[in-house]
Amino acid sequence: MQPPITTSEPWARLAALAARSDAGAIRARLAEDPNRFARLCRTGAGLMLDLSRTALDATVLEALLSLAEAAGVRQALAAMARGEIANATERRAALHMALRAPRDAGFRALTGAGWEDASALVHRELDRMRSFVAEVHEGRARSATGAPFSAVLNLGIGGSDLGPAMVTEALAALPQRMDVRFVSNVDGHALAPVLASLDPARTLVVVASKSFTTEETMANAAAARAWLVSALGEAALASHVVALSTNVRAVAAFGAVPERTFAFRDWVGGRFSLWSPIGIGIALARGWEAFAGLLAGAHAMDRHMLAAPPAENLPILLALAHTWHATFRGHAAYACLPYDQRLARLPAWLQQLEMESNGKRVDAAGRAVTFPTAPVVFGEPGTNAEHSFMQLLHQGTAVIPADIIMVARPDHALEANHRILLAHALAQGAALALGRPAEEQERAMLSAGMDAAEAARLAPHRHFPGDRPSIGIVLPRLEPGSLGALLALYEHKVAAQAALWGINAFDQWGVELGKTLAAETLPALESGDVSALDPATAGLASALFRLLT
Repeated sequence: MQPPITTSEPWARLAALAARSDAGAIRARLAEDPNRFARLCRTGAGLMLDLSRTALDATVLEALLSLAEAAGVRQALAAMARGEIANATERRAALHMALRAPRDAGFRALTGAGWEDASALVHRELDRMRSFVAEVHEGRARSATGAPFSAVLNLGIGGSDLGPAMVTEALAALPQRMDVRFVSNVDGHALAPVLASLDPARTLVVVASKSFTTEETMANAAAARAWLVSALGEAALASHVVALSTNVRAVAAFGAVPERTFAFRDWVGGRFSLWSPIGIGIALARGWEAFAGLLAGAHAMDRHMLAAPPAENLPILLALAHTWHATFRGHAAYACLPYDQRLARLPAWLQQLEMESNGKRVDAAGRAVTFPTAPVVFGEPGTNAEHSFMQLLHQGTAVIPADIIMVARPDHALEANHRILLAHALAQGAALALGRPAEEQERAMLSAGMDAAEAARLAPHRHFPGDRPSIGIVLPRLEPGSLGALLALYEHKVAAQAALWGINAFDQWGVELGKTLAAETLPALESGDVSALDPATAGLASALFRLLT
């Protein structure tokens, strides 16, 4: 058994560096080094990563790189690419890189039955997906009434919804090939209005569930199935249902046919699955070329991650910066601020990727973790964020780092708007880093003619402490390739952090307990018998039962 990473020399050195009085100083470091941007800016796979407005200096960065070496980060990422077991508790590989690699990439995955040809399996399904998407778009795949399909209802939850929904929205500048609606919540208020707005005779229903047993997805699927059967009859299901699953028996019982069933292996984790058949909604909405471009961009980041040395490696550097903030500086949250409205769902996707992957309390050996791991992730597009929660980031008592994501060239003709947007993105990073001392604010108010007593009274309220870190990420343009690279950057960042912390990023046992207990609470709401529940839950269930009946 490997000793915990906390016993390593680099860990002790970083803990000591984090305790220095100037450990969080950003303003002073910017003032001292006019070349700081050049020293702390890196490029890879078409993206730019700027760490200059963090408190990293040469000493801290060297210690972080030493920690990465001691933790075997590069070796862990390379082993993941080789298809070795990355998820020890479930004895599975984590080979999402194979999903976006070329046909001849030669990826293999270790399974319980031995090694299998992952690249061949991936491209077999990709070929089938591409053919099906073409049939739908060209009107050769038709509904039970003989009409071409014009809409898609995509039913999934978690990784079967967040990624495809986010990407489809992010690529809104591309022509819409079909109207694709994503519904995840089991709340009928999510599904009912969508069903009411669609024509069943021209709608494909995509059910995305690897096991085909996910409660929320299957409840929505049952409602959509009843909707189709009521309008078109049972025989229509074969034409209208697309299943993304490996549970052949359940899929057949539901009414989907093999020709419209697309599978993926258990080495594809849910939150890493948008590159798999789970992403067929992206291709239906934005076209196969867009989906292929997305895969190519992610593959470019994969190649960069595997080839670039740690000091030039964007995912590893981002992981090191985030780990410095979360683990050594104790910043318990970070904000994702995409300055592009099309990336509005990126923070939600990141929440699952980060917190479901690395929200762990034991390490890979089952020992209690004694340090902070995944922070809370939240976010909103700029400039909306500036008028909601940015007050807390600027003047709150907690230091909350931010990733500020910028797109250099827009896909609209409103040039003035875009320059204002980018100016705000730059200004937020500067304001967080530099702040504005109360004395400087007081002088400014006096210069503007304010009474001295009033200026002194207001100065503390207008004090911006600064020294609040932000990381800049720049995309030349928001297109399939650059979006794929951005998402793969964060995927690899999460895996690299897991290696730094010695935890398993690829299981999610914390999701299971609530599902188990829901199976016990549902009968209570149906019958009113709460005897099997704890007293507090029983009381609330009884109150709800009375209101329901």
